[in-house]
Amino acid sequence: MALRMLLAFTVITGIAYPLLVTGIAQAGLSHRANGSMLTTNGRPVASSLIGQAFALPKKNPHDAQEPLRPDPGWFQPRPSAGSYDPTNSGASNLGPNSTDLIRSVGERRAAVAAFDGVPPESVPADAVTASGSGLDPEISPAYAYEQVDRVAKARNLAPAEVRTLVSRHVRGRVLGFLGQERVNVVELNHDLAGLL
Repeated sequence: MALRMLLAFTVITGIAYPLLVTGIAQAGLSHRANGSMLTTNGRPVASSLIGQAFALPKKNPHDAQEPLRPDPGWFQPRPSAGSYDPTNSGASNLGPNSTDLIRSVGERRAAVAAFDGVPPESVPADAVTASGSGLDPEISPAYAYEQVDRVAKARNLAPAEVRTLVSRHVRGRVLGFLGQERVNVVELNHDLAGLL
């Protein structure tokens, strides 16, 4: 009797239930169930759920210590404590009174201001602070709009055209009241590549 119950529950919970859930997910939410992949010419190029670096190629590709240099032709994501490595996802765990965090935020603010050509006091908080996962694909609309002129200049596009693209990617609050407005920078850059 015990062996029959073991076999029955193995079939139910190990085969039937996973197949049922997979079937429902594929039928009703296939894009999300398959990783929210973005495609170019039918080939997957990124997941809209995972932030990534939009950086210039390394001068020495074998040097793991060489810092990433942001590419001015792309919208930049939030900083990542794990260098956008999904196997090293996580936050820095530094608190608001940490002198290391205060110093790095100040350095990031100066770097972002110089990179985007704006005054340091106008740099939004999400441009200088990493998310809890280090892989957050979303930035604030303020940070996206701050980058418009730099991206337009680097790509020889009209700033108004790039600003319109950003406006199309601004998402409202979830259910109208949860969270903040946001822009998925991975999706934004994917559509930016389509303008060329």
